[in-house]
Amino acid sequence: MGINKKYDGYEAYQYLEKGKDYKAFKFPKGVGRVPEYYLPLNAEQEKRAAEISEKYIFISLHEHPVFFPEDLGQIFEYNREGRQAAAYEALAKSYLDVVFDNLMDGTCTISSKNGWKWNDVLHDLGMRLCDLAHQDFVIRCEKVDDMVRAHREGKIALVPTVEGAAILENEVERVEILYGFGVRMMGITYSEANSLGSGLKEKNDGGLTALGYKVVERMNKVGMAIDCSHVGDNTTMDVIEVSTKPVFLSHCGARAIWNSRRLKPDHVLKACADKGGVIGIEAAPHTTLTVNNLEHSIDSFMEHFEYIKDLVGIDHVAFGPDTLYGDHVGLHHAFASNLSIKSSHEGSAEFSEVEYVKGLENPTEASINIVRWLVKHNYSDKDIEKVLGGNIIRALKDTWI
Repeated sequence: MGINKKYDGYEAYQYLEKGKDYKAFKFPKGVGRVPEYYLPLNAEQEKRAAEISEKYIFISLHEHPVFFPEDLGQIFEYNREGRQAAAYEALAKSYLDVVFDNLMDGTCTISSKNGWKWNDVLHDLGMRLCDLAHQDFVIRCEKVDDMVRAHREGKIALVPTVEGAAILENEVERVEILYGFGVRMMGITYSEANSLGSGLKEKNDGGLTALGYKVVERMNKVGMAIDCSHVGDNTTMDVIEVSTKPVFLSHCGARAIWNSRRLKPDHVLKACADKGGVIGIEAAPHTTLTVNNLEHSIDSFMEHFEYIKDLVGIDHVAFGPDTLYGDHVGLHHAFASNLSIKSSHEGSAEFSEVEYVKGLENPTEASINIVRWLVKHNYSDKDIEKVLGGNIIRALKDTWI
């Protein structure tokens, strides 16, 4: 982690010819799209933050570490191309060692405006893995040992992740196919109900279906981590109860301090922790607000972290900021229906919309500021090691083969 990344200058798809082999789009200038902001520290804190950034493995449970077009009027065309560009140079400036990359998730609209088609997801996954194969800074992560190796060698381990299981349709064996393609975590639903259970936007949550129980069992047997971030409360409780492995809430917050469907109530958070699971704190625009911080910022984000830490214990909390390189707020506006933005905010109070989340604008800025915040607030090295990656590694050792 830290400044010793072994990045060699590779840019996404540079093995092809722009404009000839594929359509090129203009991207924002990495971490410089908006004014950078880093929490101020004194000299002693700066020294400690630098030491921590080198010493401990930092894992993000949920990111989209890719560029989106500078002109968001091109976003639908960009997504139809099915060729998202990984932000290698910007990632090299981050503190991250491991990224759970959720690919195109709800915006995977290559052949359908509604998304979530099996062939589209395989196209998206295959294109990204082909690009990864042409460089050696970001490595495909299949086991915990790959995370340790990335940290040791100054690289980043990327974990392919699928955010919702609608693509399985009624084919349980597709869990194994996805695993074979490198997917190591999958969400049960992505906000809308599917054949496995109910998403968070559904008014009536009937819990896991018979097929859902089979899929959870198969994921446990295969060694694929289960995510319930966008899953309805009843369905999430069913998953936690039936799973023989720890369950992840990779990117969420506490509904108790911000009444939003997108966040989880205390009983769900506790149940997840009681079974050994890990909860990653979310930072995507307008998610982890609080009544004390109605403007989304690192303060409101970390208020959710501290609330959940106090509720379930330091051994079950981590970070899944859900950031990207581009205009995240604009992306939410463009794909409001696909991403269930309106439903996610149901129940919440009025809040001030921000153009971007200061201090958490992208994976680079977020990773650096999380470390700085923990140092600034006098967290011990032991606890910092746990929340940056230790808790996740412990749960994955129980989950992955």
